[in-house]
Amino acid sequence: MSDPSPDLASEGDINFTPRRAAWQRTELDERTRSWLAEDAEHFLHQSLSTPCLNAIVAARGVYLEDAQGRQILDFHGNNVHQVGHGHPRVIAAIKAQLDTLPFCPRRYTNRAAIDLAERLGALAPGDLKKVLFCPGGTSAIGIALKLARVVTGRHKTLSMHDAFHGASLDAISVGGEAMFRDGLGPLLPGALHTPPCDPHHCAFHCAGQCNLRCVEAIELKLAAEGDIGAVLVETVRCTDVQVPPPDYYRRIRAACDRHGALLILDEIPIALGRTGKFFAFEHYNVVPDIVVLGKGLGGGVMPLAAVIARTRLDVAPHTSLGHYTHEKSSVGCAAALATLDVIRDEALLARSADLGARALVQMRELAARHPLIGDARGLGLLLGLELVTDRATMTPARAAAEAVLYHALSRGLSFKIGQGNVLTLTPPLTITETELDRAFSILDESLALAATQPSAP
Repeated sequence: MSDPSPDLASEGDINFTPRRAAWQRTELDERTRSWLAEDAEHFLHQSLSTPCLNAIVAARGVYLEDAQGRQILDFHGNNVHQVGHGHPRVIAAIKAQLDTLPFCPRRYTNRAAIDLAERLGALAPGDLKKVLFCPGGTSAIGIALKLARVVTGRHKTLSMHDAFHGASLDAISVGGEAMFRDGLGPLLPGALHTPPCDPHHCAFHCAGQCNLRCVEAIELKLAAEGDIGAVLVETVRCTDVQVPPPDYYRRIRAACDRHGALLILDEIPIALGRTGKFFAFEHYNVVPDIVVLGKGLGGGVMPLAAVIARTRLDVAPHTSLGHYTHEKSSVGCAAALATLDVIRDEALLARSADLGARALVQMRELAARHPLIGDARGLGLLLGLELVTDRATMTPARAAAEAVLYHALSRGLSFKIGQGNVLTLTPPLTITETELDRAFSILDESLALAATQPSAP
C-alpha cells in the first residue's frame, strides 16, 4: 500500500487516486455516474473537486443525502455548517429578506447589514469594532492584507508554512500549501514564511517538550526584517487540528507590538463556536488587530465573510479595501443574524465544548484499540485523529488514511483528510450525542477494515 505524494496529499481526498476510482465503481449507481460525467464535461477540471466524488440531492441538519438516497453524516461540510444544514431559522430569515430586499446595491446600506456589523462588534473583545463584509473568506484575507499595508506603510507579511488562507493569488502567496502554489510563477513580493506551531511535528525538534522555538523564529524574523507589516496566522490550524500552547499568542502579540506589525488571525473555518468559544483566540486571552471570519457566517447557505478590525485601523477612506458587488448582501446578512441567534439561543458554545470533551474520550478509546492512531486531539468540535505507520517515529500513514476515508464513506460518514494523514472531524455544533456516537462507531469499524483490508475500496 503506497502513500500518495506528500504535496498532493496535503489536502487529502485527491480526486484522481486509484482508490477514488475503485470506490466510485463499487458504490455509485449508473444515474450518479452519468451526473458525474456531465459535471466533468462542463466544468474546468481541478484537483479536489471536478471530477467530483458523488452527487447529493439534499442536506438537512447533520446529514447529506446522495442521489441514491443514502444518508451521510457530514463531519466535513467545508466548515460552513456550525448550525447544521438548512436550519429552519436561517431559511426563514432568508425567505423573509427575499420578499422585501433581495439585493442591496453597494452604494446603499440596509438594516440587516448594519445590525450584523453591530452584533459582530459587540461579540468581539476589546476594540475590534470596525467591520467589512465580502462574499468569501479568500476575499476577506485580501481586504485584511490591503488594510495592513495602508496602516503600516509596509508590504511584507510573515505567515506559516503549510498554512491555508484561500486560493486566490494573494491568499496563496501568504498561504503555504505547495499544491496551491507550485507552478504558478511569481507570487506577492514580501510574503515571508516561518514554521508553524506544530506540537506534534515540531520543526525545531523540541524533543517532546514545547520550548516555543517556533515563536523565537517569528521574533527573530520580525527583528531581522524590521519592516514586516503583518503577521498572519490560523489561530488553530484547521486542516490537521494543531492547537498551540497557551503562551504562543501572548508572545506573538508582544513581538508584533515591539516591531510595529499587525497581528491578523484567520478564523474563517473555526470561529462561531467551533472550538467552544465564539472566537478561537479567546482561548489565548489575546486580541488581534484584525480577525477574519467566513464559511459558517452565512448559516451554511449564503456566501459571506467578515473582516473585523480595531477601531484605530479605520484609516483608509481614500481607497477601496473591498468594493465587492455583494459587499452588504441583505440576504447574506439576514442569514448571518439568524445564525448568531441560533448560536446564542441553542447555547452552541457550551454544547461544542461539552460534546468536544465527550468526543475526545471516544477518540482516545479508539487510539487504545487501533495502532494506526498516533494522536487524538481537539478543541471543542474541531477534532483530529492522526494516523501513523509507527507511533515511535510518527511516520504519516497516508494510504491508510485514504482507506479509512472510503470505508467510512461506504458506511455513511464523510470527513476531511488534512496533511494527508489526519482525519479532521468537524460536525455541526447541533449534532446529538447519538449521532456523535454513531460516527465514532463507523470510524471504529473503518479503522479496523483499513488495517486488515487496506486495498479494499
